Amino acid sequence: MATVMRGLRSAAAACALVAAAPTGIGCSHGDPPTPPGSPWLALPDLPGAVDAAAPPESVSSVASTRPAAPLVPPGSDAVASPRPVLPQTREKPSASGAAFEARRDALWDAIVHDDPERAMTFFFPLEAYAQVKDVGDPAGDWRRRLVAAYKHDIHVLHARLGDDGGEPRLVAMTVPDDRATWVDPGDEWNKVGYYRVYGSKLHVTTGAGGAETFDVKSLISWRGEWFVVHLSAIK
Repeated sequence: MATVMRGLRSAAAACALVAAAPTGIGCSHGDPPTPPGSPWLALPDLPGAVDAAAPPESVSSVASTRPAAPLVPPGSDAVASPRPVLPQTREKPSASGAAFEARRDALWDAIVHDDPERAMTFFFPLEAYAQVKDVGDPAGDWRRRLVAAYKHDIHVLHARLGDDGGEPRLVAMTVPDDRATWVDPGDEWNKVGYYRVYGSKLHVTTGAGGAETFDVKSLISWRGEWFVVHLSAIK
């Protein structure tokens, strides 16, 4: 009995020492805290359908913005998470605001430096694609078909900038929000709906000083934000 009491007193003392430590770690065994920047709780719970008419066209001009955190780390194929992934909403996106501008600037930075990884924050996130598309292997389709085409197109656009020592510049990105359409489940091999818009454009000046317009073929929505799914040809 004395041995048991000594053991209990030792355990209580150990808990007291841990609770008093600077790290604030206790003796309970609850769920671990969400790490900073976690993609699973990063987005707010957005409202339902938005009925207000969109402006004829959203124009996102170039500005210095704080980069937005990606929904999944670039290059990640992980779909599973210890916490539930937030669901889709009917919030209609707009090509404005700090988050959109940061993703747009990341795409331009990737084109200028011929480095597609820099633009993965603007690509439709994998955990969202796994919820949206009704395909057998969403992670494989996302990586081998969609991401591969996206990276290829960025290399092609980089080559169009020229290499004469001049500095290319992004003037604006236009998104025809008035032409955005809600795609119902089942219409495009999808399990949940989303907004889709064709015909967005990057307006740029090239290294040679000329003007170019780069097509962004298709954007689709996730929780009220636009993301690229097809930069050039839809494949």
